[in-house]
Amino acid sequence: MEKGRIIIVEDEENILNMLTEFLSSNGYEVDPFNDSRKALSALKNNGYHVLITDLMMPKVDGLQLINFIQKEFIDTLGIVMTGYGSMESAITAMRCGAFDYLLKPFKFEEVLATIDSAIYYYNLLKSDTIPKGLTLKANLLRRYSENKMVRENTILRSALKDKYKFENIIGISFPMQKVFEMIERVADTNATVLITGESGVGKELVARAIHYNSSKRDNPLVVVNCGAIPETLLESELFGYEKGAFTGAVASRIGRFELASGGSIFLDEIGDMSFNLQVKLLRVLQEKSFERIGGAKTIKIDVRIIAATNRKLEELVEEGKFREDLYYRLNVVPVEIPPLRERRQDIPLLVNFFLEQSNRINNAAIEGFSEEAMKALIEYNFPGNVRELQNIIERMVVLKRSGHIDIEDLPEKFYSHEREEAPRPDADIDIDKGYDTLVSEFEKTLIMKALSETQGVKSKAAQALNINRTTLIEKMKRLGLDGSSNS
Repeated sequence: MEKGRIIIVEDEENILNMLTEFLSSNGYEVDPFNDSRKALSALKNNGYHVLITDLMMPKVDGLQLINFIQKEFIDTLGIVMTGYGSMESAITAMRCGAFDYLLKPFKFEEVLATIDSAIYYYNLLKSDTIPKGLTLKANLLRRYSENKMVRENTILRSALKDKYKFENIIGISFPMQKVFEMIERVADTNATVLITGESGVGKELVARAIHYNSSKRDNPLVVVNCGAIPETLLESELFGYEKGAFTGAVASRIGRFELASGGSIFLDEIGDMSFNLQVKLLRVLQEKSFERIGGAKTIKIDVRIIAATNRKLEELVEEGKFREDLYYRLNVVPVEIPPLRERRQDIPLLVNFFLEQSNRINNAAIEGFSEEAMKALIEYNFPGNVRELQNIIERMVVLKRSGHIDIEDLPEKFYSHEREEAPRPDADIDIDKGYDTLVSEFEKTLIMKALSETQGVKSKAAQALNINRTTLIEKMKRLGLDGSSNS
């Protein structure tokens, strides 16, 4: 006995044939169509239980088919197929009346479960054994409607996580699983979060994931880079000012804290904030209020604070450069992001993610990395972390455009063993200076060389060093280098 009649509309022959064969072997009567226009007339005349349709098709797309069965009052329940990158289309289809959705690449057991569910609802809605009383029938229809709402909300949450998702902070390694767990536990609270980790590990991504997975997601997330804004301007950026507060203040201005009202404010590179501003920030944390510069009115705010730094705040506290009371106020929930070298098993996942992204952005067709090239990437220490890896992938895609990336396509540092050799014991290094001092001196030498080769243009120097311009400026400030040159 046949379980039900299914119409499949899919312009990709291999998917169409695969689904047809699979569902037929599981007891369904299946009519396959690779022409969506022919499927329209078949839908109207053949009494199908379920329509399975791809969303993206020429001539008549899946959304038009869903609209058709709704407009013509056809009893067939629609199931749409879509890829992870087309979640918004799936949401639209659900709103237009689709019963459910399948994400490509799908698993066969998921296909069966979804179709079984649709046919179950179809039979309930059509069953003569259900009394014709309006209440029972209305309740059944309500259950169907609620099912669609639950599915739509699921897709919306999935789409949100796809944009600011845990999955974008890609990782299957144990250190990253701990990060994901912490994000989930802390996201929907009002607790202040301090995110720590080296430059390029993805601290802002984590901050966004926390905000957009919280109850404040519909309110603003305001980002402030405390290291990139001069101290003289940062106070007015954070708290705003009143007209006439200083020369040039020709009108009042709202600060970032007010803009973030009801949402979250992300204070990046908090370790670079001046001591005076730290005092004012402490008051905001304690009292949830402040005054604009030149103003007397106390402004109350409801803002969740997320801070981040690549510096060790405990050491800054010991050195008297960071207030201890502010540190403890910020460090309510610490989230430490591991460097890429401590989660090497995530590198292949990140490579594939950035490769797909860069192919799409640059209209390229790189198929993948050779085994030797991937091995070189996994073994490299990535001082610039995920940001450095992303930049390297994009560079390779732009330069090669198609085919596979082989090891000789990578920058020389990935396969030049001479450059990666440890220094000899008799090398000209004064170990009495200490590790931190030596690292700072080496970093300073690299930055000065990059600036010299780019005639002092910071943006070009940052590009040569594979770091962001703001990161370069922060490092120059920390190392006491002259920052007067432009761009």
